[in-house]
This record gives sequence, structure tokens and C-alpha cells, in this order.
Amino acid sequence: MLKGFKEFILRGNVIDLAVAVVIGTAFTAIVNALVTSIFNPIIGALFNASELSKALIVTIPTIGGGTAEILFGAVLAAIIQFLIVAAVVYFALVVPINHLSKIAFAKRKKEEDAAPADVPPTETELLIQIRDLLAGVPSPEGDHTLPSTAAGTQAGGTGGGKHAE
Repeated sequence: MLKGFKEFILRGNVIDLAVAVVIGTAFTAIVNALVTSIFNPIIGALFNASELSKALIVTIPTIGGGTAEILFGAVLAAIIQFLIVAAVVYFALVVPINHLSKIAFAKRKKEEDAAPADVPPTETELLIQIRDLLAGVPSPEGDHTLPSTAAGTQAGGTGGGKHAE
């Protein structure tokens, strides 16, 4: 049982996930500081409040005779924080990875297109060439003879025929 747990922990994707969680936590702290220190005060100033979470407060009466507060500013702050995180993830991670994927795909396709030019003839093509050379006539599939060997065989080859005396 411990061996299986050790294999699970040492898998690459578990370690990658752990690194992603740590980096995500650190990144969340940066985004929280950015939102609470810069964006919330700016938006809060628009609504005449010291920070966004204290803006847009609606007071409603309760059944017991007291009041309750609905904090629309806090919801707006959370939405802004989410949009900032989404924008950073998109522009810092998704766009570069998509660009690198396109480059890798184009390179792979270029290599695949160049590869067929260097492919030697298949066994069937070689057999057709041999048959055509032995028959001395081109086949209906096309002339598969090699120019240098076809000319040498027909012009001055040693065919075993009678020689002039």
C-alpha cells in the first residue's frame, strides 16, 4: 500500500499540480494586494467611500426591528478581482501557450511536408521498374524505367545474341 502511495506522490502530474497550487496562492496574494490597495480605493473614491467594500451599502429593516446591511461594494470588489485574475491568466499564460502551440504545429507540419520527398520507392514500384526493364516496354502505369540503365541495356548490352563475324 505504501509503494502505491509513493508512486502516486512521485508522479510528474502530482508534483506539477502541487507547484501550480503554490504559485497560484502566491499569485492570489499579489492580485489581492493590487485590488485592495489600488482599484478598491479608486472605485471607492467614485462612490465617496474610503474603499470599495464600504461603498454602495444598502440598509434594510429586519423583522426584529433592527437593520441589516447589503454590501454591494464588496460584491463589486470581488467581481473586479476575478476579472483582473482572469485577464492576467489569459494574457500571461493562455495567449503565449497558444502562440507557442501554433509555432510548434507549423514546424511539425513543415517537417511532415518535407519528409515525403526523401522517401525511397516502395517494393511495388521497384517490381514495376524491374518488370518494365525486362520487358523493354513501358507499362500502362507509366514509364518507370531509369534513363541511364534503360539506354545502356538496349544500346550495347550483352544480350547473348549472334555477333557479326
